[in-house]
Amino acid sequence: MISQIAYAMVLDKPLIMYGGVATLILMVATACIPFFNARGVTRIPLVWHKRLAAVSLLAALMHGLLGLSIYFGF
Repeated sequence: MISQIAYAMVLDKPLIMYGGVATLILMVATACIPFFNARGVTRIPLVWHKRLAAVSLLAALMHGLLGLSIYFGF
């Protein structure tokens, strides 16, 4: 059932691919906040780092669940 969601085609690509790209973008954005704050660019408050980290973790867990569902058949 979940593997069918992972293989659902969106714009001729499987949904799991978009989940991986979104997770990567969220992780890079999370890493950029303290990097820029250390260099003096403080437009984004540090509190957003924690929020983006939580969203990144959820996205990574969902992406992992979709990937595991393909191999284990759930």
